[in-house]
Amino acid sequence: MSGTRRRAMLGVLLVCALGVMAAAGRPEGPAPPGPRAGGAQEVEVVGLLMNPDGRQPTVVLQGKRDGRTFGMVIGPAEATGIALPLNNVKPPRPLTHDLFLTLFGRLNVSLKKVVITDLRDDIYYATVYLSSANGEMTLDSRPSDAIALAIRAKAPVFAEDRVFEKSPRPGPPDAPRI
Repeated sequence: MSGTRRRAMLGVLLVCALGVMAAAGRPEGPAPPGPRAGGAQEVEVVGLLMNPDGRQPTVVLQGKRDGRTFGMVIGPAEATGIALPLNNVKPPRPLTHDLFLTLFGRLNVSLKKVVITDLRDDIYYATVYLSSANGEMTLDSRPSDAIALAIRAKAPVFAEDRVFEKSPRPGPPDAPRI
């Protein structure tokens, strides 16, 4: 079996495994539609997978309110920054995200939440919300960096409803739900 075909099959297996894992935590039958109050809803990082077509890492997020999912294609370094804390792996030397959280701690700054705010021209946007003795701060961020920070800080990740509406769904309608 060729390396390309093996990677494609591995990608399909990953998608199926994620679908089974996600479905195991849900009641049988389709999820009831959640309220669409507008604004942001908290999301869960349900997995990282390798897109078999483009061989690009994709982080898959699922809304906690209504179960909608979307995938964001990210770079390999960004995928590593997310995969390590998701799998409780501590690198021998701090990665940039670890360094930032150490710096935040020494400056008495805490990460409160991150929000994926928009998708424009195939580019996702995010905001990091920080708190300190001097007040609240917001920083513009790449979503992959914001997610990597939030996982490490155990802070919630949110996505605006417009992001769900504009984002492509991961896989065709008959693909396993992830």
